[in-house]
Amino acid sequence: MELEQQREAYGRQGVAVAALSYDSAALLKDFAARKGVHYPLLADPESKVIRAFGILNTNFKPGEMPYGVPFPGMYVIDEHGIVRAKYFEDDHVERYTAASVLVRQFGAGGAEKTEVETRHLRLTSAASDRAVWPGSRVTLTLDLELKPGMHVYAPGVKGGYIPIEWKMAESKTWLALAAAYPEPHALEMRVINETLPVYDGRVRLARDVTVGQPVPQGKLAVTGTFRYQACDDHQCFPPQTVPLEWTLEVQALDGQRAPADLQRRVTPPAPASPR
Repeated sequence: MELEQQREAYGRQGVAVAALSYDSAALLKDFAARKGVHYPLLADPESKVIRAFGILNTNFKPGEMPYGVPFPGMYVIDEHGIVRAKYFEDDHVERYTAASVLVRQFGAGGAEKTEVETRHLRLTSAASDRAVWPGSRVTLTLDLELKPGMHVYAPGVKGGYIPIEWKMAESKTWLALAAAYPEPHALEMRVINETLPVYDGRVRLARDVTVGQPVPQGKLAVTGTFRYQACDDHQCFPPQTVPLEWTLEVQALDGQRAPADLQRRVTPPAPASPR
């Protein structure tokens, strides 16, 4: 259903969506009708395609109800059938949201945008999703627009210079993953005979946050800080720290079962052959 909500946004990127599961065609047809899903749902009831792609979820064993499901994830495939990217998790209860992939892969979308302007830069923070579910992996972004003549130092800079730093608070209801910083460019400081890694102009930083399980429904505040020291060609200004906050709306997982006659039956594993 979450992918259905992003279907038109993917279409604006020239991307069609489809989903594959180990459910029967009859069950998928019933689900699509009940939930208003308008993209293809492909049935792989014997998990042949799932096994062929090497994504059978090995956390489940034969005889268990979920046995046959894949690890949850998404492939981005081009018009020639070549996989250009994949977004997978190791646990069936955690998964990238469709909006997160839209932001990461295409730089599109984003909700809950907040803009802060300082003397040195304009910072716009956003989240890929506003509505989330337990186990959702969402993407947070920081878009920096340095003012003319300004630059900031990239992580890893040496010599006592202060790099940009994106910190996240600790929480029992969400987990922040490592931030992704773009490749800086080298700034040659001829006066002091140094070459330093910097950012200027427009820069995007991204990092993922996974919503915990269980977590209460309702508003979830995700907080952090962004610290930087801006410089121009003549001087470096005092370091600045900008507070960050994203408000996500945690919703309940869909627990509605399919009609009894369409539900998957557990097949017990075959007995071991006597030696």
